[in-house]
Parts: sequence; structure tokens; C-alpha cells
Amino acid sequence: MTTLKSKILLVDDDPDLLRLLSIRLQGGGYGVTAVESAEAALSQIAVSSPDVVITDLRMGGMDGMALFESLQKKHPALPVIILTAHGTIPDAVAATQRGVSGYLTKPFDGKALIDQVEKALQFGGKPGTDGAPDNAWRTEIITRSPDMEAVLAKARLVASSDASVMIFGESGSGKEMLARAIHKASARAGQPFVAVNCGAIPEQLLESELFGHVKGAFTGAASDYKGLFQAAGHGTVFLDEIGDMPLPLQVKLLRVLQEREVRPIGSTQSVKVDVRIISATHRNLEDAIKAGSFREDLYYRLHVVALSLPPLSQRREDIPVLANHFLKTLAARYGKPLNGVAQDAMEVLVRHTWPGNVRELYNVVEQAVALATTPIITPGLLESAIRGEMGDLSSFESARFEFERDYLAKLLKITNGNVTQAARLAKRNRTEFYKLLQRHHLNPSMFKPVAELPR
Repeated sequence: MTTLKSKILLVDDDPDLLRLLSIRLQGGGYGVTAVESAEAALSQIAVSSPDVVITDLRMGGMDGMALFESLQKKHPALPVIILTAHGTIPDAVAATQRGVSGYLTKPFDGKALIDQVEKALQFGGKPGTDGAPDNAWRTEIITRSPDMEAVLAKARLVASSDASVMIFGESGSGKEMLARAIHKASARAGQPFVAVNCGAIPEQLLESELFGHVKGAFTGAASDYKGLFQAAGHGTVFLDEIGDMPLPLQVKLLRVLQEREVRPIGSTQSVKVDVRIISATHRNLEDAIKAGSFREDLYYRLHVVALSLPPLSQRREDIPVLANHFLKTLAARYGKPLNGVAQDAMEVLVRHTWPGNVRELYNVVEQAVALATTPIITPGLLESAIRGEMGDLSSFESARFEFERDYLAKLLKITNGNVTQAARLAKRNRTEFYKLLQRHHLNPSMFKPVAELPR
């Protein structure tokens, strides 16, 4: 029996062709989801993350190129293959120049279909049908969030290169875990992964920790110390909270990146190093550059590829799966026969705002496990473990109302209060647009530029 290796999303408004494509791909060992419109495809991707999308070019409603462009905004690493009739081959060729992975002409050849899928999977760093699925690099990252899957797809792509990566994310969102996953997926996986928190070590010690020192270089230097760059060998150095690194040390780090060598404190000899640099921060480094606390040249050296981790509050679908994973792990560690989290207790977790992100969730579950006296985790245990005010998940109506208000305000800002232009951007007629403005108590005059007083 063939093991399903990769997930394919098929999009075509021809049910017969959709069925034929599904049969061919399932016979090739792929997991297949088939939908009959681009709109349905976008809804499907919001629920699950395919490895490749195959879409017809010409469809009623949103066409294949519009679907591709929409996917590019949120899932730029997701390969898309276009299906086209002979008459639209020029359009398909043009599409590949815009980033589409490839195209197939109808009627398609079964082998050509599989070849295109395999090519797209290889380009995206995914396993094909010729081997077991390679997810070992990301096994520590538990998620069912499409936003997180999009980040992981980018991470898998960049792992195959030696490009420097900068990870942005709030404290506790899992930046070091993502850095470790990139290391595991890279050619340096057999070498050390060395992590250092740049904000947790005093400046005078951080240079020695990173670059080493020789015996007698300073008081307390009783022996030679190689430092983390040399200790990493040909592996990866992870510089956590790089935004907290002192300016004098930023200059020395820049020199290391440019010259690929370190000079231990007190030494007259430099040592060649061959490491991959992954850095992370919760700070806005562009603001830090403007404030003069972070070097712009170092920023661009480290910021070759940027990955942004969404906070837990923006991927609430991960809360139940993470909570259950932590519960299982911690129950085994504490030797407690726990069966799960009560439904109303899980609602407590989902409503909370999680300012401390995944790390806070882990700590809350750990405290609940430690204090549990019954096989089920109850709401009271979690409420006492959560510090600060309990958050609440907005209702659908209030969330839609808030989105509408912010969207309308943004349009009026863009157009300086010009209702005709704003309505055109929103693809609504003026009468309907005015009703929306009245519903949200938005006066276009509030957004018109203020005339300067005569001097």
C-alpha cells in the first residue's frame, strides 16, 4: 500500500476533469482535496495547508491567476500549477514568468502531471512519492494554523540555503524552536546548534562568550576559551534577542560576518569560522535603527530572509492542540493519570489573550497538572493559573463590525475623505457606501486634509 506523501488541492469547475485528476494523483500516492471554485479553494486553505495547488486557468468567478495572486499574498512559498487549454497556452507561459510553478495543457498526460507535481514539491522543499515524508525537522512544532504552516513552508525553503535568517515574534512565541527546526532541515543538521541570548549576558561577558578569549586576557580568564562561534564548528549560531546587543559588540559581529573569522579577546591571531547565523528579536529593529541603537549595515547582513511568527492570540485554533500536547507530556512527567481538559476548561484557554504566548500556555498547563486532584483538568484550575485579566473571544458580529469600521476608516484615510474614490476602491456604489459610513458614525470630513492657516 502506498503511503500518502504530500497533499494536493485541485481546483476546477469541470466535475469530470476534477474526478479524473483526483484518480490520477491518488494513484500516484498523493492525498487529494478537490473543489470546484477558487473561492472554495481559499476557504479550504484557511482550514488545511496543501503542499501544491493545481488550478484551472479559466473558471467562472475568480480565475486561476486571481487565485494564484491571492495565495501569493499569504502563502508565497506554496507552489501553484496552472491547467490550461491549448488556446490559452500563451497566458500560461506568462503566468510562469509571474511565479507560477508550471502549467499543464488539456488533455493532460498522466506522467506529465506527476512530473509537474514532483518538480513543484522539490522546488518547495517537500518530499515526493519516492521516499518517506520528511517532517522530522519540525516535529517539535505543534500546529494546525494555516498562518503557522505558511511560516514553516518558508522556513523549509530557506533551510536548504546558507542565507542568514531573522525571526521576528513576541516573547514566548517559539522563535528558538523555529530556529532549531531550520537547523534540522539544513545541510548543517549533523553539526552543533548553539544558542545565546544577547540580552541575558552582560556586555563585558558577551564578547568572550561569542568570540572566546585566551588565558590571562582579563581577570578570571584562567584558561583559553574558544567561544560559541568556534564551538559551533560548521553548525548554526542562534543569536536570540539580537536587538539587545550593545552597539560596540554589533561592530565586532559585523566584522565577523564580513570576514568569516573571529579574534578571541587577548589574542593576536584570528580564527576562520564557517557557521550559519539565525537571529531573533521581539523588537522593531527599524525603529531601533532610527533611534541609533542598532546598526543598519548589521541589520541588512542578518535580515537576508525574514520570518514572522504570529502570536498565539492570532492562531487560537492551535490552543486546544497545544494544550492537549502539553497535558500529555506533563502528565507523564508528573506521573498523573490525567484524561484530558474539560470542555468548559478548554473554553477558558481559548478566551484568554495569552500575552506570554506558547510559553505562558505551557506554564499554565503545567501548574494545572501539578495541582490536579481529578483525572480531568477543570476551569477553576486554569483560572487560578492564568495571571492577569481573562480575555474574551469576540462574537462574529462584533468582529465583523470592528473589521468594517477599520476598513472604511482606512479607505477614507487613503482617499483623504473622497467618498466617490473610496466607494470605487471598495467596489460599492456611493449610496451603499454612505449607509456603511452612517452605520459606523464615520464622517468623511474627518479625513480631509487640514488647510494651513495663512501666515
